[in-house]
Amino acid sequence: MSLMDALPTPRLRWEGRRPNGVLLSLSVVMLAAFWSLDAVSVAPNRIVAGTGYGALEAFGWPGVLLATLLLSAIGLFAWQPSTQHYRALLASLMALMALMPVGLIASSYLLIDPDLPQARLGLGAAYWVILFLLLLCLIEIRLRLKLSRLWPTLLLTAVALIWWLCAALWLDSLALVQEFRARDAQFVRAVGQHITLVSIAVSISVVVGMLLAMLMRRYSRLQKGAFALLNFLQTIPSLALFGLLLGPLAWLAAKVPFLAQLGVSGIGTAPALIALIAYSLLPMVRNTYIALEEVSPATLDAAKGMGMRSGQRFWQVRLPLALPVLLEGVRITTVQAIGLTAVAALIGAGGLGTFIFQGLGQAAMDMVLLGALPILMLALVVDAGLGALAEALRPGGIQ
Repeated sequence: MSLMDALPTPRLRWEGRRPNGVLLSLSVVMLAAFWSLDAVSVAPNRIVAGTGYGALEAFGWPGVLLATLLLSAIGLFAWQPSTQHYRALLASLMALMALMPVGLIASSYLLIDPDLPQARLGLGAAYWVILFLLLLCLIEIRLRLKLSRLWPTLLLTAVALIWWLCAALWLDSLALVQEFRARDAQFVRAVGQHITLVSIAVSISVVVGMLLAMLMRRYSRLQKGAFALLNFLQTIPSLALFGLLLGPLAWLAAKVPFLAQLGVSGIGTAPALIALIAYSLLPMVRNTYIALEEVSPATLDAAKGMGMRSGQRFWQVRLPLALPVLLEGVRITTVQAIGLTAVAALIGAGGLGTFIFQGLGQAAMDMVLLGALPILMLALVVDAGLGALAEALRPGGIQ
């Protein structure tokens, strides 16, 4: 044996750390999108199609270098991942998202002609691709750092506030801002209608779903038939269900004046609520049934041995233990209802879907975004809030 063989082999600091393939791939794709796709588009007015501009034309060399460095940092930190590197990655992601509206401000000064007051600045494909991939990076980092669902939502809310501030103060030329200012009162009313429809539908489905789940536990013969009916309702397309409800509700409103006075008709709020409740029942009933059934029999026997009556065991033992899974059902139901409520605009129920369908009819994609983006934000906030609450209620949940 030689002297070199006897010496211990030096160990590199990063030995045993495998590169994060997900973040590396996303970093490469974002860099490719940034350099190859249009960053923004500029149109002289609302009718004429916009002209696309690359990152160099839109942001200038300083902006391009800064964005390239931040996007490259994602790949560099992902090459030797550690807890500190993931935290640095999270900071880089938030900085990049917060600086994205600054790039739009620079683009408006560089590309918008002051002599064209109707000129509009639109987000290009590169913006949407990078924003979507950054959200995927955020999900990956959250899982690696084992963060609660609430933390990414709080960070995204702070970023959204920065976007809103920049749009309100310096982005008058942004097409989305112009669409909002042209119909701000209608937008506020639509948000209220959307939230009201979702709240009523989810509240009713929670009560009815819990009652059905408890009845199915008591009467086993009811279980198969109830689940078959609820699964059948899920297979009906939403537009078809709205159409099926139109005739019967219109007939009831004509035959029963009291229902007509309450606002029941073939179109409007009544069929929208019925359809939303019908679609919401399956996830609510299924999660409630599973939550109540999965409570440990040993725990219930211990409660019975302590002298608790049947009602006390349900309210003080079974229901609190089942609550995390039950809240997951509420989360799924609410997120699903937020999306489905957009379709209710087609039957005159109002909500944010009004802007989506008006924009599609007028080939105005910025109006479509005016309705779609708030729906996405509502779904993200509800998903994160209820998900974090369910995690906190689980034994050994959020510390």
